[in-house]
Amino acid sequence: MICPSCGFDNFPGRDECARCLLPLCQLDLPTGQDRVEASLMNDRVESLLTVPPTLLPCTTTVGQAMTVMIDREVEAVLLIDDAGCLVGILTERDLLNKFAGIEPSRFHEPVTVLMTRNPETIAPTDSLAFALHKMDVGGYRHLPVVIDGKPIGMITVFEIVRHVSQLCRHSG
Repeated sequence: MICPSCGFDNFPGRDECARCLLPLCQLDLPTGQDRVEASLMNDRVESLLTVPPTLLPCTTTVGQAMTVMIDREVEAVLLIDDAGCLVGILTERDLLNKFAGIEPSRFHEPVTVLMTRNPETIAPTDSLAFALHKMDVGGYRHLPVVIDGKPIGMITVFEIVRHVSQLCRHSG
């Protein structure tokens, strides 16, 4: 990168100019090369929050949670405590991996036996790229969106793919 202060041609990736020591970090920010990249880098998670999350108290039973998921046609529910703070998430994957083949009498157990406690979360002001990165690294398909520990939404990998697909369709 060429230093804007002294004109010195620095090696790529340097944090400061080798000649005048001007910090270069803020000047070497990535930019989107096309409409999709720009959207992922600049658009915020809140732009994809269109449906309120399905919230259940953590005292809900496994059977009740499954019924809600089926009735509302959702793939995940967020579990909250009495103060409305997120304590866990229950997904279809949890049900398949941890509960399939279990005796029906266990439907009356609290959902806390199956839920993923303290799930990874994201803020509504985080970029779509950051959300996608968290999903990729963690192997998640759903990320709760929280403000001060309270869930306000949930973003899914499917919503991000749909968003990217629409951008590609409109850009020709």
